[in-house]
Formats: sequence, structure tokens, C-alpha cells
Amino acid sequence: MFPTLAVPVIAAPMAGGASTPELVAAVSEAGGFGFLAAGYLTVEQLAEKITRTTELTDAPFGVNLFVPGTRSTADISSYVQRVTAYADKVGAVPGEPRWDDDNYAAKLELVLALRVPVVSFTFGLPDHDDVRRLRAAGSTIVVTVTTPSEARQAQQIGADVLCVQGADAGGHRGTFTDDGISPGGGELYGTLAAIRLVQATVGLPVIATGGLVTGADVAAVLAAGASAAQLGTAFLSCPEAGTAAAQREALADGGRRTALTRAFSGRPARGLVNRFLIENSAHAPAAYPNVHHLTRPVRATGELEVMSLWAGTTYALATAEPAGEVVRRIGAELGEVVESLAERFGRR
Repeated sequence: MFPTLAVPVIAAPMAGGASTPELVAAVSEAGGFGFLAAGYLTVEQLAEKITRTTELTDAPFGVNLFVPGTRSTADISSYVQRVTAYADKVGAVPGEPRWDDDNYAAKLELVLALRVPVVSFTFGLPDHDDVRRLRAAGSTIVVTVTTPSEARQAQQIGADVLCVQGADAGGHRGTFTDDGISPGGGELYGTLAAIRLVQATVGLPVIATGGLVTGADVAAVLAAGASAAQLGTAFLSCPEAGTAAAQREALADGGRRTALTRAFSGRPARGLVNRFLIENSAHAPAAYPNVHHLTRPVRATGELEVMSLWAGTTYALATAEPAGEVVRRIGAELGEVVESLAERFGRR
């Protein structure tokens, strides 16, 4: 099962560069647990990151895989034209709007071969045979879910733990399917509501994620029944994170609101509002990862107004401390909350 943690804090897998071996190791060494993000990496790059992490810490850590979805049949020609116009402004060439499976099969074989202690899945489900093989290799299987229905499906394929994602979470929604209509791709639940609804549906252990930054946040989800809290935005400003300089500045400023959008990748994701998000959200098709590949060269220019600035709704509460200090501070805050509640309700 999932490792016992001294501090019930998990560093979320953040694809695109934020999740580094240094971040994962620092969180794990401080008594939490860290995930490497396999999304968008080559198999060779993922192998290097796993190796580097094992060099930095003897503590267990996990790897997150993107489950490939079906090919989109949406006509995205008009959106290609919109992105091309933006690319011209920032001196970039749009990427090819293609579908791929993120080298899923090869990455799965890698984590199997390396016997990664915890393997998590986002955007869908591994099949029964993959679950059987992972179990045989000694891996714990975590599936990201956003609704009770997804939780039920994850239980049926043999997941050990569910990562329940609330609507406040930064980055991509973990929905199995995108309805292409609603901002979040489907039903949106707050983190606490999602935990309660999922636990009323299945009996698996739950990790909570979405808008969690402080020890009080962690206390709230533990009280709701979660075994641990998974934090992403809370670690984005840490020196160990691979967060781009422009995004660090925007996070530190704290003046932007967040919104869900398909504009950058073709899949709903929450980020800081900038010009690209405002002007393109209403036009972006539900076509992932086609749109991701299309906009990637534009985003890579580092221009703040065209970047995907993923962040959760409570990002302004995050700090720029080293990752180990974040874990220790949250652990101390959690202890203070528990002590305060005990004084108020348990010692009469």
C-alpha cells in the first residue's frame, strides 16, 4: 500500500518541467512523498529523472503517467489560424497539431522494470493486465479521479488508492473524458465535496488534491477522510522546482485571478489569466494533445501573456521557501490546528 508518511503531504506530479528530482527528493526527505511527472518526457528523459532521484534520496517516491485518450475528430483549422497569429507576434512557429499517446506503453514498461514503488495515472485508467503486472512488480497503483463515477471505475480495475481532484486544483483536470462544452470538461466539485462523494461510493483510501496550500487545508481534508493531501501549487515557487522565471514572478505578484481553459492544450486546465487565455478560451477545441503540440512553441517563448501559467485558486498563499521547509512548516501548522481543535472540543 501507500508508504506511511511522517507528514501527510505529497508533492503533486507537475508535467512540463516543474517536478524535478531535486523537488521530489527534498519533499520525501522532509517526511512527505514526491511524484515525478512522466508527461511530455521521452522515455530516456524519464529514466534519467528516476535515476537522479534515487541518487538524491533513499526514500520512496512515485511516477505519474498520462493515460492516452481517443483521437479527437474536431476540426481545429480555425484555431490553428488563431495560434499562428499569436506565434507571429512572439517570433515563434506553431507546432504540428498532432495526436500521440505520450509514449505511454514504453513508460509503463520502464516503471515496471525499475519497480517504482508508487505509480499513479491521470486522464484515465490502466487496463487490468497493466494493474496485474504493476502489482507483481510491487507497485502501489493510484488513479486520479474527479467524480464518484470515475472512482467506481478505478475501483473496478483494481486501483489501490484514489487521488481525488477538486475543481480548485491548478493544471489539468484529471477527467477521464472531456465533454467539450463545460469549462471543466464535466461536473465540478470542490475538494471537500469530492472527497465525501467519492467515499460514499467506494471504500478505497483517498488522497485529496485541489487548492491545498496550508496546514489548515491539510487538516480539513484529513478531517473529511483523506489519508494525505497532494499539493502542487504550494511547491511551484520553491527553488528546487523547475518553474519558469516569468511564472514565478506572476505567482509572487498574486494579482491575477485563475480560470479553467482549453486554450493551451485542448483539455481543461486551471491557470493564471493572461491575454492568450482571455482571447482564446472560447475558441479552443476539445482536442488534446493536438492543441498542446500546436501551442507549445508559442508558450516556450517565455512571454508572460502567452504562457500556460498553471496554478490553483489559492496560489497567493504559497511561499518561496525550500521544499523541505514547506513540508516541515505545513506539518507544524497541521499540529497546531489539531491542538487547537483538541482544546476547543476535546478537553471540556
